[in-house]
Amino acid sequence: MSNGIPRITTVTRNERFDKDFKSLPPDIQIAAKEAIKDLFKHPIPGSRRFHALQGYRNPKVFTIDILANHAYKISLEIEGQNANLRRVGTHKLIDRSA
Repeated sequence: MSNGIPRITTVTRNERFDKDFKSLPPDIQIAAKEAIKDLFKHPIPGSRRFHALQGYRNPKVFTIDILANHAYKISLEIEGQNANLRRVGTHKLIDRSA
C-alpha cells in the first residue's frame, strides 16, 4: 500500500465511462489508455496527479490526469484492489460530475 492506496490489480468500467470514452478525440483516447495502464504501477507516477476528491468518503472517489497540461482526467472508485472507472473527460466536466 502506498499513500493508503492498495495495489490496483483490476480495472472495470461503467457504462457512463464507456460513453464518455467513445466521445473523446482519438488522441485523447490513446492518452487515456496510457493513464489507465499507469493505475497498475505502484506507486502511480506522480505526474498523473492521482488523488482523492474531497467530500467523497464511501466510496472513495479519485481522479487521475490523462495529459500533462491537466486538460483531461478520469474519475474512479477504488474497491479493494479494483479501480472502477466512472467518468472521463475535460477537467471541468470531471470536477462538476465526479
